[in-house]
Amino acid sequence: MTFDRIAAAIATALPVELAEDVRKNVRAALSSALEKMDLVTREEMEIQEKVLLRTREKLESLLIRLDQLERELHDKPPEEHR
Repeated sequence: MTFDRIAAAIATALPVELAEDVRKNVRAALSSALEKMDLVTREEMEIQEKVLLRTREKLESLLIRLDQLERELHDKPPEEHR
């Protein structure tokens, strides 16, 4: 339900002269409450999902490489560890 619908529903229950004031006040109150929630836009969320996916892929790649290097180090004779 949008701000306008909520305000309109409340306004229809009040006398006509108060309707516009109620609509403005309800809209302002809801906007203020939502701003305090520190919400993000869908676009910002999608960007962060992509960043997280790339980070996970990079981490997986690095873990595989680390495993390879550890195996190589383990397989070498002790004098070659330098």
